[in-house]
Amino acid sequence: MKKSVDYSNLDFNFGDRRLVGQQRSRNHIQRILQSDRISHSYLFTGPPGIGKTAFSLAFAEAVNGIDHLTDLKGQAVSKKSSWFSHPDIHVFLPIPSSVTIDELKERLELLAEDPYEVVNFSLRPTLSDEVASKNRQAFYSIDYFRDEIKPAAYLKPNEGRRSVIIMTNVETMRAATANAFLKMLEEPSQNVMFILTTDNPDALLPTIISRCHIIRLNPLSSGEIEQGLIHNDGLDKDSARYLARVSGGNYAMTRFYDVGTLKARREEIVNYLRYAYGHDVRNILDTTQKWHGDLNIEGQIAVINVLEMFIRDIMVYRSTENADLVTNADQLDVIQKFCESLSEARLDDMIDQVNACRPLLYQNVQAKIIFTVLALRLSSLMRGYDPFIPENENWKHLPAFVQ
Repeated sequence: MKKSVDYSNLDFNFGDRRLVGQQRSRNHIQRILQSDRISHSYLFTGPPGIGKTAFSLAFAEAVNGIDHLTDLKGQAVSKKSSWFSHPDIHVFLPIPSSVTIDELKERLELLAEDPYEVVNFSLRPTLSDEVASKNRQAFYSIDYFRDEIKPAAYLKPNEGRRSVIIMTNVETMRAATANAFLKMLEEPSQNVMFILTTDNPDALLPTIISRCHIIRLNPLSSGEIEQGLIHNDGLDKDSARYLARVSGGNYAMTRFYDVGTLKARREEIVNYLRYAYGHDVRNILDTTQKWHGDLNIEGQIAVINVLEMFIRDIMVYRSTENADLVTNADQLDVIQKFCESLSEARLDDMIDQVNACRPLLYQNVQAKIIFTVLALRLSSLMRGYDPFIPENENWKHLPAFVQ
């Protein structure tokens, strides 16, 4: 039997060298390790950017006794520096239909340097052009599963306790792939351990979910993200606080944001609200087309985050008139004017409408349609009215786009 770390007698803190927040889930995994009752399959669920991949990598390292993301207090049984160089930890990402081995390797190398790196092909189509707006559909095809994943799952551990198969965003498995994977999950080899992640568990086969130990990760608080940005990314306190408040709970993507760029974008967002209120169709379409054409998903999500925070500032100031509670304090005069003009605005409903846009962007719905429809809905809510087109009849927006 291969040697393993005796976690029951080890004073350690799972993921203490890199993981951000999620103390409840960290304690959960720590108890699993201390009990020495390792299941053959785990499923990390939760919204994007909160650390599901980072947790998976740290868990795989801990199972195989690697001192890297977790400080093992001198009790490591592996001489490998991280999961990346360990022969028994295999990491798979959903990939586009045409992708080179070098492209995939480059992304895994980035992940080895930082477990919170954005390496998803859909969210980050290219590593060389950060402003690329063309999204690449990434998924687990049946050929990818048969040629790469399945063979790795039947390898015997070389030097570790378990052969660990990490698959991120498993909700992107095609139907044939999901059925083939389910069969393997039902009849796993003796020393294999699957660690899966998903943003959308509802998209998975219930039979896959039922065979996994589910660990739910929650959206990170602004305080957790602020501390992560300061301690891990070297940001100053003021920049970290601002970015944390417009992060939408997504730490991984927030690290790509630049405070100066976001504040410059904020002027466009303020004008967007004005155009929506004034039914300025030409400027609404010009703005939404610009966001659609110039920004990738990261940038479009940033627009949503800044828009949500600006509306929250209006809500806070309207209720308290306390400038110290406003994130966009340098825009206080603009916020005051909005409060005066939008005395009947249904701000809670406006925030709900803005938040509903994030999953649509992640699902690759065209941004120009999302932002145009949002403007139409905000226009009514700013006046205190229900949107003219109810949520259960969203298709009625479409004639406006084909005229």
